[in-house]
Amino acid sequence: MMQTLNAPFTLVARLLLSAIFISAGLSKITGFEGAVGYIEAYGLPMASVVAVLTIILEVVAGIALLVGFQARLAAFLLGGFTLIAAVIFHAFWAVPADQAYMQQLMFMKNLSIAGGLFMVTAMGSGAWSLDQRRSA
Repeated sequence: MMQTLNAPFTLVARLLLSAIFISAGLSKITGFEGAVGYIEAYGLPMASVVAVLTIILEVVAGIALLVGFQARLAAFLLGGFTLIAAVIFHAFWAVPADQAYMQQLMFMKNLSIAGGLFMVTAMGSGAWSLDQRRSA
């Protein structure tokens, strides 16, 4: 029974995992100056370049993950990006106590998302994907 649900579950998983990246990338386009300011606030150099690269990664890899095109690579890149973002932007160990809980929650959310992405990296995009169509 569960085997017959693999294809729809992997599709739903890709949809849910990709949604956060596609929406975040698109919101950075419409709020570019705010995204740059946020990156600058954390002391990263070349904030505009980082913002553009982030937008490209989130939107392009997010769509690739969604449709299952080069999904292992897209998931791997997004997983690494998510871990890096967790350490830089959600360093709960380095914020005042009144902010630590929320930042720890965001940090753990990023770890969980990265875990799902690394599972796609390991297991592939499933039967209902462009990767599967290309290999058939």
